[in-house]
Amino acid sequence: MALTLQQAREQGKVGETFSGYIAARSNDRETTALVAKINQARAESYRQLAAQNNVPQDDVARLAGSKLVERAKPGEYVRGVNGLWVQKH
Repeated sequence: MALTLQQAREQGKVGETFSGYIAARSNDRETTALVAKINQARAESYRQLAAQNNVPQDDVARLAGSKLVERAKPGEYVRGVNGLWVQKH
């Protein structure tokens, strides 16, 4: 059974970032593949939203990133603006 995003979050293998993309905290093959898949889907979603709203894709991604970091559940990891991982409480 393939690793899900929720499982990866709960296991501390990935974390949200302010860039709007998930980042791996574990370098195993399964986690790396999951991160690539999720980030590819997010990039496409951000591209579509940016085109619909006539704004830069990076702006959409950063706004989403802020929301995703804020919504992270206790115990999940987020990468702070200083680049360091922090476990939400």
